[in-house]
Amino acid sequence: MFDLMLDGLTHLGLVTAFALVALIMWLSTKLSKYLTKGRVHASAIAIVIGLILAYIGGSVTGGQKGITDIALFTGIGLMGGAMLRDFAIVATAFEVQATEAKKAGFIGVLALFLGTIFPFIVGCIFAWIFGYRDAVSITTIGAGAVTYIVGPVTGAAIGASSEVMALSIATGLVKAICVMISTPMTAKFMGLDNPRSAMIFGGLAGTVSGVSAGLAATDRRLVPYGALTATFHTGLGCLMGPTILFLCVKLLVG
Repeated sequence: MFDLMLDGLTHLGLVTAFALVALIMWLSTKLSKYLTKGRVHASAIAIVIGLILAYIGGSVTGGQKGITDIALFTGIGLMGGAMLRDFAIVATAFEVQATEAKKAGFIGVLALFLGTIFPFIVGCIFAWIFGYRDAVSITTIGAGAVTYIVGPVTGAAIGASSEVMALSIATGLVKAICVMISTPMTAKFMGLDNPRSAMIFGGLAGTVSGVSAGLAATDRRLVPYGALTATFHTGLGCLMGPTILFLCVKLLVG
């Protein structure tokens, strides 16, 4: 009976993936509510659980794809792929009201550029501190500090190694988790109580997952506005990373 259920769950990989993610989110919600009193958003806890499971999956199987190397969980590879990820990102913007979005104005555009350039510089500094001296590696890790999507996109475009691209993803994940945790704590100080400030914040912070989770823990009505500019931020980073920013780094380090 057990083997029959296991075969069925393995065959229906995507359904199993949705069930596992739902279970993790339920557990994360309970941990957020009862263990942290809501101070740490459930999404941040879920990401940490996902990273732990990925590590366990890679250690057990010796593979390269984390938990998806286990036959039962291969559907997670499809669920976590670019198609559903991009669909989820685009879906967050559907609740945006155009009249509110226009209020961000010039300062919203400025926030996008500042939110791309400043994290990139910080990421490049850390790459230099940890011993990377070539322009390709420095740029890739710096781009990862913009978002964990911009990092590998930039690295693939300029020929970075898989190890460096993995570091850029890790850098972006750390940033996303920091944004998730810190947003509810600093929302009052930053004036995150209206769509305009949420859009400016999304442009400065950049990471869609971090901004969305952080605003959800602050005021769920602000999530679409922050996610809207954060999504543009990812696109801007993917354009600037392998072009202008890479050329600037190459000019500086040779």
